[in-house]
Amino acid sequence: MKNMVVLLLGMWFLSGCTTTNNVEFPDVENNVAYSKVASLSFVNANEKVPYGSDESQFALLWRATQAEQSTSKPLVVLLHGGCWLSAYDIKHTYALSTSLAQAGFNVWSVEYRRSGESGGGWPVTFDDIKAGILASNTYNSGEFKLNNTVVIGHSAGGHLALLAGGQMSELKGVIGLAPITDIKAYAAGTNSCQKVTKDFMQGMPSDKPNEYTQANPSEQPLHQQSIILQGANDSIVPAYNLEQLNRPVDLLEGVGHFDWIHPGSAAFSTLVKHLNGIDK
Repeated sequence: MKNMVVLLLGMWFLSGCTTTNNVEFPDVENNVAYSKVASLSFVNANEKVPYGSDESQFALLWRATQAEQSTSKPLVVLLHGGCWLSAYDIKHTYALSTSLAQAGFNVWSVEYRRSGESGGGWPVTFDDIKAGILASNTYNSGEFKLNNTVVIGHSAGGHLALLAGGQMSELKGVIGLAPITDIKAYAAGTNSCQKVTKDFMQGMPSDKPNEYTQANPSEQPLHQQSIILQGANDSIVPAYNLEQLNRPVDLLEGVGHFDWIHPGSAAFSTLVKHLNGIDK
């Protein structure tokens, strides 16, 4: 993981980075590829804020580009996905953070320990998520309040966001983007991300029944203001019995897994609409 962090920092001002105040994101068709997301330009975060002693325990703060807008909008706490794996870090959501900041939101994007080299896994990763969220509340003498904070998580980050929201009722809301809502069912799948669920959980549901129950949004209480945004063409995180969550679901036809984190997609526009409308 140390090599990954060095690489991340070394690439900080290289490909994809821009120092301009505004980035124009290209429009894309539905079911966008990950490679298109990863190659997007972005603006650097304004600040890096550690919330623990490990090199993976930090948040990046993007300030809203229009200060007058940010006073009326909630803080966005962003949790990236990547199958909970160390191989996928925070960098692929820099463009998403940039675009949300351009839309008037302060963005607190949390990096965390993940399964593999960074030393995460259940419950270490979830503990990091909760600590990273709470750190936003103590930053800068309490500038940001949990009751005006919306946690947004994509994919595995959506799984963690739903769980965290269930334990933090003071949050304003939670938005899951293609979230893993039933980790037991997900572990039984055969795609590359499903197959590594056992690495994150250190076993299969039959080996760790109590742990899987604790880590399963479908079996845990959710925040009252939780929203699930899902693409009908998502083959990486298929929808699993979303009605049993008893929370609003916006299912978009033709949308794939990575549309939600590409600022030029129709799915991103839907995300911003829900974000602006949460708890209103």
